[in-house]
Amino acid sequence: MKILKEFKEFAVKGNMFDMAIGIIIGTAFSKIVTSLVNDLFMPLLGSILGNVNFKALKIVLKNEVEKDGVIIQPAIEMTYGNFIQTGIDFLIIAVCIFLVIKGLNRLRTKSEDETNPKVATPKDIELLAEIRDLLKQQNNS
Repeated sequence: MKILKEFKEFAVKGNMFDMAIGIIIGTAFSKIVTSLVNDLFMPLLGSILGNVNFKALKIVLKNEVEKDGVIIQPAIEMTYGNFIQTGIDFLIIAVCIFLVIKGLNRLRTKSEDETNPKVATPKDIELLAEIRDLLKQQNNS
């Protein structure tokens, strides 16, 4: 029962919806970055490096076995070119997420700054600040 109550609080507070929206946006963003890497960045890098097709980079561990034109056993290959592309994909996503979180943290610190006149301080925080100031005056007197 306690777990059900905690889950209900979690769902009602909006955390679950925020998380779902983040996952959906992250998935779409991941597709965009994957396309950026696969369709733009890697062909450009391959062209700079001398017409290298990263998707074709592989090490064949065992050749395919063919009998009468029918493949009996497929080749066993290590496709390290695909791994390189996926690594670059990951690095771009990681840098973008870092930049987004850095921007959000900067906004958060600006909104929490009491001396920043551009951001309106909520009434309850203003009231608490006034009480704090009055208590300081009473202690100093």
